[in-house]
Amino acid sequence: MNKDLDIITSRLALLFKPTSRTRYWLVIANDPYDYTYNVFFNSQRANERLRSMPLHKLANYNLNDLENLLKALRQQTKLTIEFIGFTGQVWPQSQKIIQKRRQGLE
Repeated sequence: MNKDLDIITSRLALLFKPTSRTRYWLVIANDPYDYTYNVFFNSQRANERLRSMPLHKLANYNLNDLENLLKALRQQTKLTIEFIGFTGQVWPQSQKIIQKRRQGLE
């Protein structure tokens, strides 16, 4: 888990360049076919198209480990984290719903 966190934060540091009128956020995508979680860094300037850069693929397909990783990641960065493909699933430790509604292209 710490190795995954180090990879994500190091790649995030290379891509994150704060500029005005730009929105930055992370996306965690559930891939049930490959049994992996994918982490993306998204940025979008005002009146421009969305840029999505893949950061890392988490091969450990366990929600408990993902929850622990996200706790550590939230301590490292203050970026918003969106979830795709987690509709109806609940975090094992906190018992909160991960994603309430499906996204547009799910």
